[in-house]
Amino acid sequence: MTASWISHAIWWQVYPLGFVGAFPTPEGSAPPGADEHRLRRIAQWLDHAVELGASGIALGPIFASRTHGYDTTDHYRIDPRLGDDGDFDHLVDEAHRRGLRVLLDGVFNHVGVDFAQHRDASHDDVAAGWFRGRPGRFHTFEGHADLITLNHANPAVVDYVVDVLAHWLQRGADGWRLDAAYAVPQEFWASALPRVRARHPDAWFVGELIHGDYAAIVEAATFDSATQYELWKAIWSSLNDGNFFELDWALQRHNAFLASFAPLTFVGNHDVTRIASQLRNPGHLAHALVLLLTIGGVPSVYAGDEFGFTGIKEERYGGDDAVRPEFASPPIPLDAVGAKTWRLHQFLVGLRRRYPWLHSATTTALRLTNEHYVYQTHAGDQALLVALNIADGPLRLVLPELGPRRAEVVGGSGAPPPDVVDELIVEAHGWRILRPA
Repeated sequence: MTASWISHAIWWQVYPLGFVGAFPTPEGSAPPGADEHRLRRIAQWLDHAVELGASGIALGPIFASRTHGYDTTDHYRIDPRLGDDGDFDHLVDEAHRRGLRVLLDGVFNHVGVDFAQHRDASHDDVAAGWFRGRPGRFHTFEGHADLITLNHANPAVVDYVVDVLAHWLQRGADGWRLDAAYAVPQEFWASALPRVRARHPDAWFVGELIHGDYAAIVEAATFDSATQYELWKAIWSSLNDGNFFELDWALQRHNAFLASFAPLTFVGNHDVTRIASQLRNPGHLAHALVLLLTIGGVPSVYAGDEFGFTGIKEERYGGDDAVRPEFASPPIPLDAVGAKTWRLHQFLVGLRRRYPWLHSATTTALRLTNEHYVYQTHAGDQALLVALNIADGPLRLVLPELGPRRAEVVGGSGAPPPDVVDELIVEAHGWRILRPA
């Protein structure tokens, strides 16, 4: 059974190695050492996460690796570029003291070349059995020679992953994002995760999935959730192309997923171009965020998006660096656009917290054209109406034609109309959120 606390979860996501300036290392300089305790810098930002309205912090990889953190060399050791166990304990304690949950990021499809068993594989058959293939010809992850694929049929690998997951949950973590979960046999997860839950029944596990039948995979693998990449793409693509039919199709799929699990939703993360750069019209950033925070699921805000940070991911070596920048100590000076974006995030995250039923809400289109999308988001007898207009002209709505006789305006762009209305105008490239009266 999925942990009950997740129904109130809103994550603030951080990529630690970039956030604290530990990777990439400037040319000609040595990487930071554990004595710099850089992981503690994240604790300086926990009050910011609270001010945002988040209920948890989702950390990227923090375990020993050679480069970006996804080439793990020791799952039991904090990456020395970040610090040590004491720094981890400090961060978790500070988060929990503020009521924030902590989600860890674990890579169990593959490991780095410095992983102990891989170092021994050339002369130790038992160690070689940890990997698919044979020494010198081990399988790799998506063609990356430095990412060696584990042999998930080996019981020793299952035992190892179970112990790692339980180890950090015992030390205070509240759940795990399972990186590249789509590449791991579902049978592996189905054998490992129940054993962890037996020890930590309140833990939450989200698998990274990109394509496929999310609901079937979540059930077979015994995940609690999955990353909702389909919806992420549909949000920015429909706004860019003026094609809300794509979005509506994705939301119908999303409704089906919600019948069995609450997906992890996002408009930005450490692996994709920032939403402020992805959208052709900067004015549509609000529309993307309104969607994220008024539909069902477990929303996540990537650190910096709440300030309107820009950054483009490129398919090259170092192509992630622009979306994984170092953060100075808070507060960050904001220009007018950044301040407006921050206030918008606070308002919409606050709305999400006021209406926690949105966690399981499904959506129904009430008006759908290429550039107009009016939908009802509802759970039981609770409902909101959301109107999105990305056209160059105004959108007139007569509420009795859509269902409710009257509605209270709870948020929107432009000059706010009267509190309770039976019709309204949504200005060009504007939006409204209404509560049926």
